[in-house]
Amino acid sequence: MSGPHPDVTAWLAALEGGERAAADALFPLVYAQLREIARGRLAGERSNHTLTPTALVHEAYLRLVGSATPRYAGTRHFLAIAAIAMRRILIDHARGVLRDKRGGGQFAVTLPDDLPGETLDPAGLIELDAALERLAAHDAEMARVVELRYFGGLTVEETAEALDLAPRTVNRHWTAARAWLRRELGGT
Repeated sequence: MSGPHPDVTAWLAALEGGERAAADALFPLVYAQLREIARGRLAGERSNHTLTPTALVHEAYLRLVGSATPRYAGTRHFLAIAAIAMRRILIDHARGVLRDKRGGGQFAVTLPDDLPGETLDPAGLIELDAALERLAAHDAEMARVVELRYFGGLTVEETAEALDLAPRTVNRHWTAARAWLRRELGGT
């Protein structure tokens, strides 16, 4: 992922200060990074997915800057929150697809050692999301590592920076979380 633009932090502060025009100025500065996250996330989705990276970026951005008082502790934090917003959008979209299909079977879900992730169908994505919610109740920090690495496509170093953790801690959480989720999802 390319480095942050130097003006991003200033525009984030302006947005937090209530300057709605800051959202318009900020968008072109973060668009490439958000698109990279979206492209990585959609690469792990099924091939006939109806959301495009552009649509995912725009919807996530609107959620991020549309909240009453957005608070971001810098560019990495903003991108980490964007990854989480994209996860929620994909989950909502998957639920809609399953509702349209009126059902769906059981699907195996795995968390790969390397990123981007394997292709997941809507039911698999929802199953993973539910397991991730259970993981968050067990260990919230571990769940955030999975969100950023799997859903956000961030590297270990980027995840460490976004969460203010040591890369070693991120690696340990990533390994433990994958094992926990494998057990939870029936993959032993």
